[in-house]
Amino acid sequence: MIDTPYETNHDFSKDKRASFEECADFIISECDAALSTEESEGKSIGFRWNISDNERGKLTRAVACAIKSQTALYAASPLWNNNGTSKYTWEKVTEITKEALDMCLQHGFALYDQAPDSTVAQNAYAYYFITRSDPSRSWDKETILKTTTWRTNVWKFAGTPITPGMEKAGAGPSQELVDSYEMIDGTQPILGYSDSDHLHPIINKESSYDPKEPYKNRDPRFYASIYYNGSIRYLDNPNGDKVETFVGGNCGISDNVTDIRFTRTGYYMRKFNNYKSGIGQDADGLMRIYRLAELYLNFAEAAYQAVGPDIPVVSKVGAESLSARDAINKIRVRVGMPELSAGMSKEIFEKRYRNERRVELAFEEHRFFDVRRWKILTETDDFVTGMKIVKEADGSFTYNRIKLASRGTNTDKYLLYPIKQSEVAKMLKHTGADWQNPGW
Repeated sequence: MIDTPYETNHDFSKDKRASFEECADFIISECDAALSTEESEGKSIGFRWNISDNERGKLTRAVACAIKSQTALYAASPLWNNNGTSKYTWEKVTEITKEALDMCLQHGFALYDQAPDSTVAQNAYAYYFITRSDPSRSWDKETILKTTTWRTNVWKFAGTPITPGMEKAGAGPSQELVDSYEMIDGTQPILGYSDSDHLHPIINKESSYDPKEPYKNRDPRFYASIYYNGSIRYLDNPNGDKVETFVGGNCGISDNVTDIRFTRTGYYMRKFNNYKSGIGQDADGLMRIYRLAELYLNFAEAAYQAVGPDIPVVSKVGAESLSARDAINKIRVRVGMPELSAGMSKEIFEKRYRNERRVELAFEEHRFFDVRRWKILTETDDFVTGMKIVKEADGSFTYNRIKLASRGTNTDKYLLYPIKQSEVAKMLKHTGADWQNPGW
Protein backbone atom coordinates (compact mmCIF):
# COMPACT_ATOMS: atom_id res chain seq x y z
CA MET A 1 0.00 0.00 0.00
CA ILE A 2 1.57 3.21 -1.21
CA ASP A 3 0.52 6.35 0.66
CA THR A 4 3.50 8.50 -0.37
CA PRO A 5 5.26 8.73 -3.76
CA TYR A 6 8.19 6.37 -4.32
CA GLU A 7 11.62 7.86 -5.01
CA THR A 8 13.43 6.68 -8.13
CA ASN A 9 15.88 4.75 -5.94
CA HIS A 10 13.16 3.05 -3.87
CA ASP A 11 14.19 -0.34 -2.47
CA PHE A 12 11.35 -2.65 -3.51
CA SER A 13 12.81 -5.52 -1.54
CA LYS A 14 11.51 -3.86 1.63
CA ASP A 15 7.92 -3.77 0.41
CA LYS A 16 5.43 -6.03 2.12
CA ARG A 17 1.85 -6.90 1.38
CA ALA A 18 -0.49 -4.81 3.51
CA SER A 19 -3.07 -6.59 5.64
CA PHE A 20 -6.77 -6.00 5.10
CA GLU A 21 -6.84 -4.18 8.45
CA GLU A 22 -4.10 -1.80 7.29
CA CYS A 23 -6.01 -1.14 4.08
CA ALA A 24 -9.20 -0.49 6.08
CA ASP A 25 -7.29 1.89 8.36
CA PHE A 26 -6.05 3.84 5.36
CA ILE A 27 -9.46 4.05 3.66
CA ILE A 28 -11.22 5.19 6.84
CA SER A 29 -8.48 7.71 7.66
CA GLU A 30 -8.85 9.20 4.18
CA CYS A 31 -12.60 9.50 4.70
CA ASP A 32 -12.08 11.11 8.10
CA ALA A 33 -9.58 13.56 6.63
CA ALA A 34 -12.07 14.47 3.92
CA LEU A 35 -14.90 14.93 6.41
CA SER A 36 -12.71 17.12 8.63
CA THR A 37 -12.22 19.68 5.88
CA GLU A 38 -14.19 22.89 5.99
CA GLU A 39 -17.43 22.68 4.08
CA SER A 40 -17.72 25.24 1.29
CA GLU A 41 -21.47 25.39 0.84
CA GLY A 42 -22.64 27.22 -2.25
CA LYS A 43 -19.25 27.31 -3.94
CA SER A 44 -18.30 25.55 -7.16
CA ILE A 45 -15.45 23.73 -5.45
CA GLY A 46 -15.18 22.01 -2.12
CA PHE A 47 -16.37 18.90 -0.38
CA ARG A 48 -19.91 19.35 0.93
CA TRP A 49 -23.21 17.64 1.73
CA ASN A 50 -25.39 19.33 -0.84
CA ILE A 51 -24.85 19.48 -4.58
CA SER A 52 -27.09 20.61 -7.41
CA ASP A 53 -28.44 18.48 -10.23
CA ASN A 54 -25.88 19.87 -12.68
CA GLU A 55 -23.12 18.58 -10.39
CA ARG A 56 -24.32 15.01 -10.80
CA GLY A 57 -21.53 12.54 -10.04
CA LYS A 58 -19.59 14.88 -7.71
CA LEU A 59 -18.54 13.14 -4.51
CA THR A 60 -20.23 14.44 -1.39
CA ARG A 61 -19.69 13.98 2.33
CA ALA A 62 -22.37 11.30 2.27
CA VAL A 63 -20.14 9.22 -0.03
CA ALA A 64 -17.34 9.34 2.55
CA CYS A 65 -19.83 8.18 5.20
CA ALA A 66 -20.97 5.28 3.01
CA ILE A 67 -17.39 4.21 2.28
CA LYS A 68 -16.54 4.27 6.00
CA SER A 69 -19.62 2.20 6.80
CA GLN A 70 -18.91 -0.47 4.21
CA THR A 71 -15.18 -0.64 4.93
CA ALA A 72 -15.66 -1.07 8.67
CA LEU A 73 -18.34 -3.72 8.16
CA TYR A 74 -16.11 -5.74 5.86
CA ALA A 75 -13.14 -5.44 8.26
CA ALA A 76 -15.16 -6.98 11.10
CA SER A 77 -16.58 -9.80 8.97
CA PRO A 78 -15.33 -13.39 9.44
CA LEU A 79 -13.21 -13.34 6.28
CA TRP A 80 -11.14 -10.41 7.53
CA ASN A 81 -11.38 -10.23 11.32
CA ASN A 82 -8.25 -12.35 11.84
CA ASN A 83 -10.09 -14.97 13.92
CA GLY A 84 -11.65 -12.32 16.10
CA THR A 85 -8.45 -10.41 16.89
CA SER A 86 -9.01 -7.49 14.51
CA LYS A 87 -9.15 -4.00 15.99
CA TYR A 88 -12.43 -3.70 14.11
CA THR A 89 -14.59 -5.22 16.80
CA TRP A 90 -18.34 -5.29 16.34
CA GLU A 91 -18.62 -2.63 19.02
CA LYS A 92 -16.29 -0.30 17.13
CA VAL A 93 -18.01 -1.00 13.81
CA THR A 94 -21.41 -0.36 15.40
CA GLU A 95 -20.16 3.09 16.39
CA ILE A 96 -18.75 3.79 12.90
CA THR A 97 -21.83 2.58 11.00
CA LYS A 98 -24.25 4.36 13.35
CA GLU A 99 -22.40 7.66 13.00
CA ALA A 100 -22.30 7.32 9.19
CA LEU A 101 -26.02 6.57 9.07
CA ASP A 102 -26.92 9.34 11.50
CA MET A 103 -24.90 11.97 9.65
CA CYS A 104 -26.76 11.13 6.43
CA LEU A 105 -30.13 11.20 8.17
CA GLN A 106 -29.33 14.56 9.74
CA HIS A 107 -28.57 15.99 6.32
CA GLY A 108 -31.86 15.05 4.73
CA PHE A 109 -31.34 11.53 3.43
CA ALA A 110 -34.35 9.22 3.68
CA LEU A 111 -35.64 5.99 2.15
CA TYR A 112 -37.44 6.53 -1.15
CA ASP A 113 -41.18 6.02 -0.69
CA GLN A 114 -42.93 7.78 -3.58
CA ALA A 115 -45.68 5.50 -4.86
CA PRO A 116 -45.94 5.56 -8.67
CA ASP A 117 -48.97 5.22 -10.89
CA SER A 118 -49.70 1.53 -11.48
CA THR A 119 -48.99 1.97 -15.18
CA VAL A 120 -45.45 3.18 -14.42
CA ALA A 121 -44.12 0.72 -11.82
CA GLN A 122 -45.52 -1.82 -9.35
CA ASN A 123 -44.49 0.01 -6.17
CA ALA A 124 -42.08 2.63 -4.78
CA TYR A 125 -39.23 0.10 -4.59
CA ALA A 126 -39.59 -0.79 -8.27
CA TYR A 127 -39.97 2.87 -9.25
CA TYR A 128 -36.82 3.89 -7.40
CA PHE A 129 -34.58 1.72 -9.57
CA ILE A 130 -35.86 3.03 -12.90
CA THR A 131 -35.79 6.72 -11.97
CA ARG A 132 -32.99 9.18 -12.49
CA SER A 133 -31.48 10.22 -9.17
CA ASP A 134 -31.99 13.68 -7.75
CA PRO A 135 -28.69 15.02 -6.31
CA SER A 136 -30.44 18.01 -4.76
CA ARG A 137 -32.63 15.52 -2.84
CA SER A 138 -35.88 17.30 -3.56
CA TRP A 139 -37.60 13.96 -4.19
CA ASP A 140 -34.95 11.19 -4.26
CA LYS A 141 -33.42 11.39 -0.81
CA GLU A 142 -32.06 7.84 -0.76
CA THR A 143 -29.33 7.82 -3.40
CA ILE A 144 -25.86 8.63 -2.10
CA LEU A 145 -23.94 7.87 -5.30
CA LYS A 146 -25.06 6.57 -8.66
CA THR A 147 -23.40 5.93 -11.99
CA THR A 148 -23.85 8.99 -14.16
CA THR A 149 -23.99 7.59 -17.70
CA TRP A 150 -23.89 3.80 -17.72
CA ARG A 151 -27.38 2.33 -17.80
CA THR A 152 -28.01 -1.27 -16.79
CA ASN A 153 -29.48 -2.15 -20.22
CA VAL A 154 -31.53 -4.94 -18.68
CA TRP A 155 -33.94 -4.94 -21.62
CA LYS A 156 -31.14 -5.91 -24.00
CA PHE A 157 -28.57 -7.90 -22.04
CA ALA A 158 -30.74 -9.50 -19.34
CA GLY A 159 -34.15 -9.20 -20.92
CA THR A 160 -37.14 -11.24 -21.94
CA PRO A 161 -37.32 -12.77 -25.44
CA ILE A 162 -40.58 -10.93 -26.17
CA THR A 163 -38.71 -7.62 -26.00
CA PRO A 164 -37.74 -6.47 -29.52
CA GLY A 165 -33.96 -6.09 -29.82
CA MET A 166 -33.21 -8.22 -26.79
CA GLU A 167 -29.96 -10.19 -27.23
CA LYS A 168 -29.57 -12.42 -24.17
CA ALA A 169 -31.27 -13.48 -20.99
CA GLY A 170 -28.30 -12.67 -18.80
CA ALA A 171 -27.91 -14.15 -15.34
CA GLY A 172 -31.23 -15.80 -14.54
CA PRO A 173 -32.42 -15.44 -10.94
CA SER A 174 -32.07 -18.69 -9.05
CA GLN A 175 -34.83 -20.64 -7.34
CA GLU A 176 -32.95 -20.13 -4.08
CA LEU A 177 -33.35 -16.37 -4.48
CA VAL A 178 -37.04 -16.75 -5.28
CA ASP A 179 -37.44 -18.92 -2.17
CA SER A 180 -35.90 -16.17 -0.04
CA TYR A 181 -38.77 -13.73 -0.67
CA GLU A 182 -41.21 -13.88 2.22
CA MET A 183 -44.98 -14.02 2.01
CA ILE A 184 -46.74 -10.66 2.22
CA ASP A 185 -47.66 -11.40 5.85
CA GLY A 186 -43.98 -11.71 6.77
CA THR A 187 -43.82 -15.48 7.11
CA GLN A 188 -41.03 -17.36 5.41
CA PRO A 189 -42.41 -19.76 2.78
CA ILE A 190 -39.36 -22.01 2.55
CA LEU A 191 -37.37 -22.90 5.67
CA GLY A 192 -34.64 -24.86 3.91
CA TYR A 193 -34.24 -28.06 1.93
CA SER A 194 -34.44 -31.67 2.98
CA ASP A 195 -31.92 -32.77 0.35
CA SER A 196 -28.47 -31.60 -0.71
CA ASP A 197 -29.69 -30.78 -4.24
CA HIS A 198 -32.33 -28.27 -3.04
CA LEU A 199 -35.06 -30.09 -4.95
CA HIS A 200 -37.23 -30.78 -1.92
CA PRO A 201 -38.05 -27.58 -0.04
CA ILE A 202 -39.12 -27.57 3.58
CA ILE A 203 -42.37 -25.64 3.36
CA ASN A 204 -43.31 -23.51 6.32
CA LYS A 205 -46.70 -24.90 7.42
CA GLU A 206 -47.45 -21.63 9.20
CA SER A 207 -47.25 -19.68 5.94
CA SER A 208 -49.84 -19.39 3.17
CA TYR A 209 -47.36 -20.62 0.56
CA ASP A 210 -49.00 -22.87 -2.03
CA PRO A 211 -46.65 -24.97 -4.20
CA LYS A 212 -49.32 -24.94 -6.91
CA GLU A 213 -49.33 -21.11 -6.90
CA PRO A 214 -45.80 -20.33 -5.75
CA TYR A 215 -45.74 -16.69 -6.84
CA LYS A 216 -48.90 -15.58 -5.07
CA ASN A 217 -48.89 -13.12 -2.13
CA ARG A 218 -45.13 -12.58 -1.93
CA ASP A 219 -42.99 -9.68 -0.72
CA PRO A 220 -43.59 -6.68 -3.06
CA ARG A 221 -39.86 -6.64 -3.82
CA PHE A 222 -40.29 -10.00 -5.55
CA TYR A 223 -42.63 -8.52 -8.15
CA ALA A 224 -40.33 -5.53 -8.58
CA SER A 225 -37.22 -7.66 -9.09
CA ILE A 226 -38.12 -10.84 -10.97
CA TYR A 227 -40.07 -11.84 -14.06
CA TYR A 228 -41.80 -15.14 -13.32
CA ASN A 229 -44.36 -17.24 -15.15
CA GLY A 230 -47.49 -15.12 -15.50
CA SER A 231 -45.83 -11.74 -14.92
CA ILE A 232 -47.45 -8.77 -16.62
CA ARG A 233 -44.87 -7.57 -19.12
CA TYR A 234 -46.37 -4.19 -19.98
CA LEU A 235 -47.92 -2.45 -17.00
CA ASP A 236 -49.97 -0.09 -19.18
CA ASN A 237 -51.60 -3.12 -20.82
CA PRO A 238 -52.32 -5.68 -18.08
CA ASN A 239 -54.42 -7.76 -20.45
CA GLY A 240 -51.64 -7.95 -23.02
CA ASP A 241 -48.52 -10.11 -23.22
CA LYS A 242 -47.57 -12.02 -20.11
CA VAL A 243 -44.21 -13.65 -19.46
CA GLU A 244 -44.54 -17.37 -20.14
CA THR A 245 -41.56 -19.25 -18.71
CA PHE A 246 -43.16 -22.68 -19.03
CA VAL A 247 -41.70 -25.12 -21.54
CA GLY A 248 -42.65 -23.83 -24.98
CA GLY A 249 -43.85 -20.46 -23.68
CA ASN A 250 -42.94 -17.12 -25.22
CA CYS A 251 -40.11 -16.83 -22.66
CA GLY A 252 -39.86 -20.57 -22.04
CA ILE A 253 -37.07 -22.21 -20.10
CA SER A 254 -34.36 -23.73 -22.27
CA ASP A 255 -32.00 -26.67 -21.77
CA ASN A 256 -29.85 -25.54 -24.69
CA VAL A 257 -26.75 -23.83 -23.27
CA THR A 258 -26.03 -22.16 -26.62
CA ASP A 259 -29.44 -20.50 -26.78
CA ILE A 260 -28.62 -17.48 -24.64
CA ARG A 261 -31.90 -15.64 -25.28
CA PHE A 262 -33.91 -17.93 -23.03
CA THR A 263 -33.67 -18.49 -19.30
CA ARG A 264 -32.02 -21.57 -17.85
CA THR A 265 -33.58 -21.12 -14.40
CA GLY A 266 -37.16 -20.25 -15.31
CA TYR A 267 -36.82 -16.60 -14.27
CA TYR A 268 -35.62 -13.28 -15.67
CA MET A 269 -34.35 -10.21 -13.86
CA ARG A 270 -36.81 -7.32 -13.62
CA LYS A 271 -35.04 -4.92 -11.28
CA PHE A 272 -33.79 -1.79 -13.09
CA ASN A 273 -35.97 -2.68 -16.10
CA ASN A 274 -38.41 -0.06 -17.30
CA TYR A 275 -40.96 -1.98 -19.35
CA LYS A 276 -40.93 0.86 -21.90
CA SER A 277 -37.27 0.20 -22.75
CA GLY A 278 -36.42 -1.23 -26.13
CA ILE A 279 -34.91 -0.32 -29.47
CA GLY A 280 -34.67 3.46 -29.65
CA GLN A 281 -35.44 4.03 -25.98
CA ASP A 282 -33.20 2.84 -23.18
CA ALA A 283 -35.14 3.88 -20.10
CA ASP A 284 -33.69 1.28 -17.72
CA GLY A 285 -32.27 2.50 -14.44
CA LEU A 286 -28.70 3.37 -13.58
CA MET A 287 -26.81 1.48 -10.87
CA ARG A 288 -26.91 2.91 -7.36
CA ILE A 289 -23.39 2.52 -5.99
CA TYR A 290 -24.34 3.65 -2.48
CA ARG A 291 -27.81 4.24 -1.06
CA LEU A 292 -29.23 4.83 2.38
CA ALA A 293 -30.78 1.36 2.70
CA GLU A 294 -27.31 -0.17 2.66
CA LEU A 295 -26.26 2.05 5.56
CA TYR A 296 -29.27 0.86 7.55
CA LEU A 297 -28.29 -2.74 6.79
CA ASN A 298 -24.62 -2.20 7.63
CA PHE A 299 -25.53 -0.74 11.00
CA ALA A 300 -28.03 -3.53 11.71
CA GLU A 301 -25.38 -6.20 11.08
CA ALA A 302 -22.84 -4.57 13.35
CA ALA A 303 -25.38 -3.80 16.10
CA TYR A 304 -26.89 -7.28 16.39
CA GLN A 305 -23.40 -8.74 16.56
CA ALA A 306 -22.31 -6.25 19.22
CA VAL A 307 -25.33 -5.88 21.50
CA GLY A 308 -28.07 -8.10 20.12
CA PRO A 309 -31.12 -7.39 17.94
CA ASP A 310 -33.23 -5.27 20.30
CA ILE A 311 -30.91 -3.00 22.29
CA PRO A 312 -30.97 0.61 21.01
CA VAL A 313 -27.66 2.23 20.14
CA VAL A 314 -27.34 5.85 21.17
CA SER A 315 -26.30 8.36 18.54
CA LYS A 316 -23.22 10.55 19.00
CA VAL A 317 -24.46 13.21 16.62
CA GLY A 318 -27.94 13.81 17.97
CA ALA A 319 -29.99 11.42 15.85
CA GLU A 320 -32.48 8.92 17.26
CA SER A 321 -31.38 5.82 19.12
CA LEU A 322 -31.79 2.74 16.96
CA SER A 323 -31.58 -1.01 17.43
CA ALA A 324 -30.60 -3.53 14.77
CA ARG A 325 -34.24 -4.61 14.52
CA ASP A 326 -35.39 -0.98 14.23
CA ALA A 327 -33.04 -0.48 11.29
CA ILE A 328 -34.34 -3.56 9.46
CA ASN A 329 -37.93 -2.57 10.12
CA LYS A 330 -37.34 0.84 8.52
CA ILE A 331 -36.52 -0.98 5.31
CA ARG A 332 -39.39 -3.45 5.60
CA VAL A 333 -42.01 -0.81 6.31
CA ARG A 334 -40.89 1.15 3.25
CA VAL A 335 -41.91 -1.76 0.99
CA GLY A 336 -45.06 -2.68 2.88
CA MET A 337 -43.71 -5.68 4.78
CA PRO A 338 -44.59 -6.26 8.46
CA GLU A 339 -42.01 -5.45 11.09
CA LEU A 340 -39.83 -8.14 12.63
CA SER A 341 -40.96 -8.93 16.16
CA ALA A 342 -38.87 -8.37 19.27
CA GLY A 343 -37.26 -11.15 21.27
CA MET A 344 -35.45 -13.09 18.55
CA SER A 345 -32.24 -14.82 19.53
CA LYS A 346 -29.07 -13.57 17.91
CA GLU A 347 -28.90 -16.73 15.77
CA ILE A 348 -32.47 -16.44 14.49
CA PHE A 349 -32.10 -12.72 13.87
CA GLU A 350 -28.92 -13.36 11.88
CA LYS A 351 -30.84 -15.59 9.48
CA ARG A 352 -33.57 -13.00 9.07
CA TYR A 353 -31.02 -10.20 8.64
CA ARG A 354 -29.03 -12.05 5.99
CA ASN A 355 -32.20 -12.89 4.13
CA GLU A 356 -33.34 -9.25 4.32
CA ARG A 357 -30.01 -8.06 2.94
CA ARG A 358 -30.20 -10.61 0.13
CA VAL A 359 -33.69 -9.47 -0.90
CA GLU A 360 -33.28 -5.72 -0.45
CA LEU A 361 -29.95 -5.56 -2.33
CA ALA A 362 -30.71 -8.22 -4.95
CA PHE A 363 -28.79 -7.67 -8.23
CA GLU A 364 -26.92 -4.67 -6.78
CA GLU A 365 -23.60 -6.57 -6.68
CA HIS A 366 -23.47 -7.13 -2.92
CA ARG A 367 -24.32 -10.82 -2.62
CA PHE A 368 -21.08 -11.96 -4.30
CA PHE A 369 -19.06 -10.25 -1.59
CA ASP A 370 -21.44 -10.98 1.29
CA VAL A 371 -21.25 -14.76 0.96
CA ARG A 372 -17.46 -14.48 0.86
CA ARG A 373 -17.01 -12.17 3.82
CA TRP A 374 -19.41 -14.40 5.81
CA LYS A 375 -17.46 -17.45 4.58
CA ILE A 376 -20.57 -19.42 3.57
CA LEU A 377 -19.55 -20.41 0.03
CA THR A 378 -20.06 -24.07 0.86
CA GLU A 379 -23.74 -23.31 1.43
CA THR A 380 -24.34 -20.98 -1.51
CA ASP A 381 -22.00 -21.34 -4.46
CA ASP A 382 -21.65 -24.90 -5.72
CA PHE A 383 -24.82 -24.83 -7.81
CA VAL A 384 -28.19 -23.16 -8.20
CA THR A 385 -31.61 -24.56 -8.96
CA GLY A 386 -34.42 -23.38 -11.19
CA MET A 387 -38.10 -24.04 -11.85
CA LYS A 388 -39.14 -26.00 -14.93
CA ILE A 389 -42.84 -25.46 -15.50
CA VAL A 390 -45.02 -27.64 -17.73
CA LYS A 391 -48.37 -26.37 -18.97
CA GLU A 392 -50.90 -29.18 -18.88
CA ALA A 393 -53.71 -29.74 -21.36
CA ASP A 394 -56.27 -28.29 -18.94
CA GLY A 395 -54.31 -25.08 -18.61
CA SER A 396 -52.88 -25.86 -15.17
CA PHE A 397 -49.18 -25.87 -14.43
CA THR A 398 -46.85 -28.48 -12.99
CA TYR A 399 -43.85 -27.05 -11.15
CA ASN A 400 -40.63 -29.06 -11.18
CA ARG A 401 -37.47 -27.92 -9.43
CA ILE A 402 -34.28 -28.61 -11.37
CA LYS A 403 -30.63 -28.54 -10.41
CA LEU A 404 -28.19 -26.84 -12.75
CA ALA A 405 -24.64 -28.09 -13.24
CA SER A 406 -22.16 -27.81 -10.39
CA ARG A 407 -19.86 -24.82 -10.75
CA GLY A 408 -17.20 -26.00 -8.33
CA THR A 409 -16.68 -22.52 -6.91
CA ASN A 410 -17.58 -23.24 -3.31
CA THR A 411 -14.17 -23.87 -1.75
CA ASP A 412 -12.04 -21.43 0.25
CA LYS A 413 -9.94 -20.81 -2.85
CA TYR A 414 -12.83 -18.73 -4.20
CA LEU A 415 -13.05 -16.47 -1.17
CA LEU A 416 -10.50 -14.20 -2.91
CA TYR A 417 -9.68 -13.38 -6.49
CA PRO A 418 -6.31 -14.48 -7.87
CA ILE A 419 -3.67 -11.79 -8.34
CA LYS A 420 -2.41 -11.54 -11.91
CA GLN A 421 0.48 -13.96 -12.17
CA SER A 422 2.83 -11.48 -13.86
CA GLU A 423 2.40 -9.16 -10.85
CA VAL A 424 3.00 -12.04 -8.44
CA ALA A 425 6.22 -12.86 -10.32
CA LYS A 426 7.40 -9.24 -10.00
CA MET A 427 6.82 -9.15 -6.25
CA LEU A 428 8.46 -12.54 -5.77
CA LYS A 429 11.52 -11.23 -7.63
CA HIS A 430 11.71 -7.98 -5.64
CA THR A 431 10.67 -9.13 -2.16
CA GLY A 432 11.29 -12.87 -2.12
CA ALA A 433 7.71 -13.40 -0.94
CA ASP A 434 4.77 -14.98 -2.72
CA TRP A 435 1.91 -12.46 -2.67
CA GLN A 436 -0.56 -14.75 -4.40
CA ASN A 437 -3.87 -15.46 -2.68
CA PRO A 438 -4.40 -18.94 -1.16
CA GLY A 439 -5.19 -21.72 -3.61
CA TRP A 440 -4.17 -19.90 -6.76
